[in-house]
Amino acid sequence: MIGELNKEQIENVIQSQMHGVLGCMDGEKPYMVPVSYAYDGTNIYCQSKEGKKISLLRKNPNLCFHILIITSMNVWQSVLLYGTFEELEDKAALKARTILFDKILTLYTNAEVHKFEHSGGEEIEDKNRIKDVMFKINIKEKTGRYEK
Repeated sequence: MIGELNKEQIENVIQSQMHGVLGCMDGEKPYMVPVSYAYDGTNIYCQSKEGKKISLLRKNPNLCFHILIITSMNVWQSVLLYGTFEELEDKAALKARTILFDKILTLYTNAEVHKFEHSGGEEIEDKNRIKDVMFKINIKEKTGRYEK
């Protein structure tokens, strides 16, 4: 049976996962990439290095975001979000990073968490270093489907 997820089911899928696929456009063709995320009940928060997706989103902030749970070939839940990209800086970026890391760090090993905790203390003087970009997806529309 195929059907539509209700609002509560959509929220449960978004809340329960930490990976999705971000879709944006370069003007001619779609560009889709997997990203880790955290959801605060209103927005999606992500971190990325400078690169193609950030460049495309700065030019065209409209995007879609897909979250998929597959239990078997005919048992799945799919949520598609439509929204806009918003780059975060300063206090907003720090708050978003805290939300994101509180969710994803629980899935790392102790050694990996230790690297995160001790990577921010040194002053790095490297003008060529690729910087992290914190961003928020302002969700405008949510849809969901399932099969069981």
